[in-house]
Amino acid sequence: MSKHYLFAGASSAIAQNLLQQLHAEGHTVTGLSTKDVSSLGYNQSFLVSDYSKEFLPSIDGPIDGLVYFPGTINLKPLHRTTEAEFLQEYRINALGAVAVVQQYLANLKSAAPTPSITLISTVAVAQGMTFHTSIAMAKGAIEGLTLALAAELAPTIRVNAVAPSLTASPLADKLINSPEKLEASNKRHPLRRVGQPEDIANAIHFLMGEKASWITGQILHVDGGMSSVRTL
Repeated sequence: MSKHYLFAGASSAIAQNLLQQLHAEGHTVTGLSTKDVSSLGYNQSFLVSDYSKEFLPSIDGPIDGLVYFPGTINLKPLHRTTEAEFLQEYRINALGAVAVVQQYLANLKSAAPTPSITLISTVAVAQGMTFHTSIAMAKGAIEGLTLALAAELAPTIRVNAVAPSLTASPLADKLINSPEKLEASNKRHPLRRVGQPEDIANAIHFLMGEKASWITGQILHVDGGMSSVRTL
């Protein structure tokens, strides 16, 4: 049966991969983005200034699954990270997710049988990493939000998060944009490679689907073993 999914941050490489998977299954996907995504194949798309509630459009009908993709990578030592930068990362990563969930909660509640919300965290919440203070704080809020929403919205709506490590995408390009940088990043992961968009999209696809109908309140680490494995 065809379902309707909503992506916030629809321009992301992970979102585009997941879009292809869902279209192949005959589903409908609506995209929200601060960039023009009209050429990417969404069934319906909206250009928004940001993810504050005043900029979010009304959408008619049930939404079977919502995924919030927007993220940032602002890596700086603590003494060089300003309060404005901390607040900006929190606003984009955490408050934006709250606003999108609030805006479309009624649409989710009207879907059946197991509508879902999937949020995106980072391996840097579970593992302390140099220069990651602002993003780890913002995504730590996402993990807390995941658990709180999973409790509040049960049993009607399932809420989970995916926590990737470094993934090859435009957002991460400056970290892997030379053979030397890519090799160093590959070696930091027990599986000896950085993630690809499809690695993360596959995990989200699972969490959104009926095979995950008894899963809620979970943080799924898709990180090449970074958060839990050490190899010599």
